[in-house]
Amino acid sequence: MNQEWGTLTFRSLISAYTRLQSKLVADVRKIASSMSQATPGKFLLLQFGMSQVTQIGESISNLISQVNSMIMAAVRNQK
Repeated sequence: MNQEWGTLTFRSLISAYTRLQSKLVADVRKIASSMSQATPGKFLLLQFGMSQVTQIGESISNLISQVNSMIMAAVRNQK
């Protein structure tokens, strides 16, 4: 069974995260500009989207921290 995996780079990860953030901001602005048409369901979806963006951001931050720790450990081991 031959599976082909896509390439994941830090640049593509940040780019996808930025697009997700931009879409969420656009959705918030859209609902804020027409409050009379806002429904509880739309607010719940926005809240869910915001929590997803937050979790993804924290995951990226943790990834950067782990890479930084690995680099620092490698530098310490060289001494």
